[in-house]
Amino acid sequence: MKVGIDLGSRTVKAVLWHNDEIISHQITESSFDPHRQALAFLDQYPSAAVVATGYGRHLLQQHRPLNVITEIKAHAIGARHLFAECRTILDVGGQDSKVILLDESGRVSSFQMNDKCAAGTGRFLEMMSVSLGYELEEFGRAAAETDEGTAINSMCAVFAESEVVSLKNRGVPPSVIARSVHLAVAGRLAAMVSKSGYGDHLFFCGGVANNQTLVKLLEIQLGVPVRVPPNPSITGALGAALHPIRL
Repeated sequence: MKVGIDLGSRTVKAVLWHNDEIISHQITESSFDPHRQALAFLDQYPSAAVVATGYGRHLLQQHRPLNVITEIKAHAIGARHLFAECRTILDVGGQDSKVILLDESGRVSSFQMNDKCAAGTGRFLEMMSVSLGYELEEFGRAAAETDEGTAINSMCAVFAESEVVSLKNRGVPPSVIARSVHLAVAGRLAAMVSKSGYGDHLFFCGGVANNQTLVKLLEIQLGVPVRVPPNPSITGALGAALHPIRL
């Protein structure tokens, strides 16, 4: 029995792996002490081997003996397990976005990360949805209600929010602004993927991959199918659970 824990910037994900399948998983919001949430999950399985990844992996290691791996490697392992032909991974979480390229054997050959700006991340979409009065789950659906869109020139989170306020004050319908935000984010992510290079399929994971409108816009902009697993948020935790334990 093994447990993979992904302590991300916005959520803590845990996967229990046994007999070649996921027995259970858990996703909780990161609190001030995210490692305590991880420890609460681990306390349910005291005999399980543990591998941790994500921003908080080293903090968790201070409280319990376990193995740690980078989130790059964790997502590579998880994505390759879910989609054997995977060569390009787009991982978009709460505070960063990553493009990971794999070689034929599934090893990481290169990666690109945006962790200096909120643009194109879950946090950015969350800020924009709040500004427009939507729940985050409603935001993507609202953007799908129209084909209209207007340019949002700034992808800085602060300036983009000012543009959204300006559009609202001009009487632009919220659904059109929502569509515009999604188009801007899709353009930013597509540019990252294009810069890194990609093949016939793109594997999309992280919490933002739950946004079906964004998935469809990426497919249009990149011209390839975008593969999204049933639960894209736990890809890193799954990869950690599948990583060999170092004694």
